[in-house]
Amino acid sequence: MTHEKLKGRVAVVTGGGGVLCGDFAKALARQGVKVAVLDLNEAAAQKVADEINRDGGTAIAVGCNVLETESMQKARDIVNEKLGTCDILLNGAGGNNPKGTTSKETLEEVDLYEKNDDIKTFFDLDPQGISFVFNLNFLGTLIPTQVFARDMAKKENSCIVMITSMNAFRPLTKIPAYSAAKAAVKNFTEFMAVHFADVGIRVNSIAPGFFSTNQNKTLLWNEDGSPTDRTKKILAATPMNRLGEPKELEGTLMFLCDEDYSGFITGTTIAVDGGFNAYSGV
Repeated sequence: MTHEKLKGRVAVVTGGGGVLCGDFAKALARQGVKVAVLDLNEAAAQKVADEINRDGGTAIAVGCNVLETESMQKARDIVNEKLGTCDILLNGAGGNNPKGTTSKETLEEVDLYEKNDDIKTFFDLDPQGISFVFNLNFLGTLIPTQVFARDMAKKENSCIVMITSMNAFRPLTKIPAYSAAKAAVKNFTEFMAVHFADVGIRVNSIAPGFFSTNQNKTLLWNEDGSPTDRTKKILAATPMNRLGEPKELEGTLMFLCDEDYSGFITGTTIAVDGGFNAYSGV
């Protein structure tokens, strides 16, 4: 489907060097959107931008840190100079870290009495690790929005799309920091939708279910390519009985960006999860 309204607009995609956001960047470019691929890993961002340009699109790569205002301001200057001011901000940067993860899904009584350096319980979580994960996901959306939304508020039909997670609806075991942060991103989406309504910026979120990416592949797959026990649980709780493909997120993104389709939609979170959030387990 072609979204003619999007042609010629400028999109800024944070975390654009990753699997899902890289696919988002390419999908926008196929609609004629000029895309700035932002990532801490500039080489990864450049790889995505090069692919877009080889396919006839327009893209630039910008290395930057979403946790540093000055870095984002420099990125904004580059985008404005090379592509123009932002129309679409896709806040996709984020992720988890082992410092915010427990070893077991639940606390066992034995863990209270027997110290095992190979097992990280809830009580072993490092507050600094929790802070890093939370900040990466929450402040990593707040700071880019502070920087880019200033230009967007002066334009018609601008929109912000946040990337949250199934964790925003129900926390997953073992990853408390990431789950709490993604819940915060969902809540922040609703705040911003109200806050920016008078200046015409629509703000919505996409909540992907389970997709195989570079970041989570060791959690989902054994070295021989077979599914881990955690993946088996995921599939058992997903009515469609499979993981998602990145391309299956593209339609939702285009829907939220194109005001002809979603001009009266703001403050909502759309789950793209194969039914995971709807399934009670029985």
